[in-house]
Amino acid sequence: MPFFFLGTAKENCHFLLLFARLFVPLHPMNYNTCKLDSGLRVIHLPSASDVIICGIAVKAGTRNEQRGQEGLAHFCEHLAFKGTRRRRAVQIINAIEGVGGELNAFTNKEDTVYYCAIQRRHFTRAVDVLCDIVFFSQHPQMEVEKECEVVCDEIESYEDTPAELIYDEIEDILFQGHPLGHHILGTSEQVRSYTSADADAFTQRWYRPENCIFFASGNVDFGQLKRLLARQPSVDGTGEQEQTNTLTVEKQTSTPEVPAVITRQRGTHQAHVMLGTTAYAATDPRRWALYLLNNIVGGPGLNSRLNLALRERRGLVYAVESSMVAYSDTGAWTIYFGCDPADVDRCRRIVRRELDRLMAAPLSATQLRRAKQQLQGQLAIACDSREQFALDFAKNFLHTGKLRDLTDIMRHIDGLTAADLQQTAQELFAPERLVTLVYT
Repeated sequence: MPFFFLGTAKENCHFLLLFARLFVPLHPMNYNTCKLDSGLRVIHLPSASDVIICGIAVKAGTRNEQRGQEGLAHFCEHLAFKGTRRRRAVQIINAIEGVGGELNAFTNKEDTVYYCAIQRRHFTRAVDVLCDIVFFSQHPQMEVEKECEVVCDEIESYEDTPAELIYDEIEDILFQGHPLGHHILGTSEQVRSYTSADADAFTQRWYRPENCIFFASGNVDFGQLKRLLARQPSVDGTGEQEQTNTLTVEKQTSTPEVPAVITRQRGTHQAHVMLGTTAYAATDPRRWALYLLNNIVGGPGLNSRLNLALRERRGLVYAVESSMVAYSDTGAWTIYFGCDPADVDRCRRIVRRELDRLMAAPLSATQLRRAKQQLQGQLAIACDSREQFALDFAKNFLHTGKLRDLTDIMRHIDGLTAADLQQTAQELFAPERLVTLVYT
């Protein structure tokens, strides 16, 4: 998960502020960027580390699937490792892991990312393997049929985890069946219907240099990186540009008309409850206030309001959190908690009371200062993970063409006022906006 939605909590605000000052650079980061003749964009963040984090991010995910293609983007991610024109599956694995590197990938709603961590002396190999599996993967039907069963096992495992499944269902409710709301894995029935031709068509449409970026973080020469990429076998960088499934939303986001409370009987020992609403896009300036407000309500800190109210004071839950996700044209904000089925109504009342408090009165100057210090400290510590930060700046560059500047993020947080947070709370936390999904 990108650092922008992830942090490590500490209770001492002064300690967090110290970390923010230590780790956050005083000047914008010195990125190197370029665009190759093929259309492939390249971004590099130099550092002294001889462990290189690098990868290819493809601007294609769940929302690029057409009707009847649910789960195909994720399935193509799996198939990329099954063989290319030059390598069999075992050769792909051994090329990176045989020298102690790590090769991985993930698919989400708007992109698919292939990446690895490797020693500097093996960086040339990493570039070659990544380009090979992204731009020259093959999908023989025998491998498709074998991988279908692997993905179906993954789907079944996921469906046995209601605390994760509920996040997908709430988004499907909020986005009313739009591909943004679809389960990334798809369904077993749909996955088993895919053929080699389906995978070929999807990757030929979206896995094109002009729809991708190559990213790297570490002690490598940028000129060398450009030469390595330029020497890769030619990939046709032209062709008809397909339009992504867009979701038109008004400036004032609104939650679709659905029942206020939806209950699913899943036979779980614990009740799983989620409240959610549509929220702000990744370019909406209001997202900054929601980012800070989300951390106050149910962020990773043990001092979040919901953790204190539900767990520390009353012992009603083991897990409670709020989370936000920002897509290119919309977003979502949710609260999750798991509790004894007999305590669902009581927990919901307590959650409602905490949200009402934030709507009714602005934070005091002291509360606001402490909230900012905590969030900035969490960001600073999270950014010390080079892998997570590399994935974050890569995805930001893929979708916006802009460079991730931590000092700018800190300035946005510093500039927030108590009135900004109260206004955001009043826009998003009103009872009529929130949909509640309950698994029992």
